Formats: sequence, C-alpha cells, structure tokens
Amino acid sequence: MSVTTLDPRTAFVAIDLQNGIVAMPTQPHSAADVVSRTAELAAAFRDHGLPVVLVRVSFSPDGADAVPGRTERQARGLAFPDDWDVVVDELSGHPGDIHVTKHNWSAFHGTDLDTQLRRRGITQIVLAGIATSIGVESTARDAYAHGYHVTLATDAMTDSDPAAHTGSVERIFPRLGESGTTAEILELLAKTHA
Repeated sequence: MSVTTLDPRTAFVAIDLQNGIVAMPTQPHSAADVVSRTAELAAAFRDHGLPVVLVRVSFSPDGADAVPGRTERQARGLAFPDDWDVVVDELSGHPGDIHVTKHNWSAFHGTDLDTQLRRRGITQIVLAGIATSIGVESTARDAYAHGYHVTLATDAMTDSDPAAHTGSVERIFPRLGESGTTAEILELLAKTHA
C-alpha cells in the first residue's frame, strides 16, 4: 500500500542518524542516501511548521544503562569512538527540533517521545532512519501500539542486512501503517499542508 494521507498534526521522526551508525555499511540504500532523503523530509516538515524529532541511541560510558538481557549476539564490551552518538550535521542545528535519546531499540521505550508528541497534538508519525529492522521497526511497532497512524519512508531507511530490510518493508510494515517513498510523502505533504 502506498501512503494515502497525512493528518494535519503529523510529526517526522528520524531514527539513529548519528555519526557511528551512518558510518557502518548499509543495504539496500547507502547511509549517505538515507541521510540526504531524511534531511529533505525534515526540511519539508519544518517548512510546514510540523515537528521534527531526532532520535539517537546512546549509553553511559560504563554501559550500565544498556539493555541487560542475554542474547545470542552480545554487544557487550564494545568501545564507541568519541562523537559516535552525535546526530549527523545534515540534520543538526535546528533549534525547534525535538531531541530524544534512547537506550533501547524503540524510541518510545523509556523516553518522553510519546509525551512530546501528545502535547503537540500529534496523531501520525512519518519514520525514517537506520536500521530498518531494528530501531525503525521497533519504533513503528510501538507507535502503532500507542495509537498513532504510522507512515514509513522506505527509501529513507536502510539496514546492515538487505534481507532484514526487505522483511520489515514487505512483511511487517503493511501491518503497522502505510509506506511510501520520500518523493511520494513530500508530494502528499505539499498537497495536504498547503
């Protein structure tokens, strides 16, 4: 399904577009392309007076606030370079943007994202970011569970695993909302928020 409508109070939410994440290899879209498309979407939302939310993942230096559960793919003991968790320059520098720091996959879990959106009367979110099957999908699932209309900018997201990206886009996202390209969303935004 392609995107059909954008509510009058729609926010744009960009997931984990920060130095350390965009430096990793991604597929099927390059991180540079995702950042470029995300910056284009963010600029359009700002131009229409709609909220832009920049989400980043970060942890304390000792890792004590990282998710503690046992998994088969442990990420413990990773050393992060300085500024790995800083939002990329292409999206930074807009004082009206909302900034959310998460310590889990979903931007809703353990943050004030839901409060920030509800206080602004937001009923719909448009999502972009990295990684499609992790931070973006987890946030989309929680947004749907919180009662938001969800739109997914499928060419403004990517993953380290192209099969995981495709699985999210083709199997999961149709159950959570509507998907569209950056161009389709921008066109609809221009029509519905003139």
